[in-house]
Amino acid sequence: AQLVESGGGSVQAGGSLRLSCAAPGYTLSQYCMSWFRQAPGKERLGVAFINTEGTPTYTDPVKGRFTIIRDNAKNTLYLQMNSLKPEDTAMYYCAAGDRGRPSCVSFLTGQFDAFGQGTQVTVSS
Repeated sequence: AQLVESGGGSVQAGGSLRLSCAAPGYTLSQYCMSWFRQAPGKERLGVAFINTEGTPTYTDPVKGRFTIIRDNAKNTLYLQMNSLKPEDTAMYYCAAGDRGRPSCVSFLTGQFDAFGQGTQVTVSS
């Protein structure tokens, strides 16, 4: 089983997109769920995570613009992205880790139980 992202696309600066992460075979509420992104030629960077208690945390580049949402009833993770900037252009990935624990160590260590194939987001100026 793996995670499946969707919802990427091309938008102009200032626009919005909502990414989804489906998790067949996983119960997302049992995991720390994270979003990462990777631009061409650059390293993968963390965007946001939400722990099993529902507490979200954001990295500085997206704080105030992005919202991470976990819908337990739909077993789906979302990333609502508003006020998009060209520097947000990247492949976006979701990840699951820290099963059964309130921590999100996986966000720092990269030791995930599952990782998606990514969805492309392109923001034009």
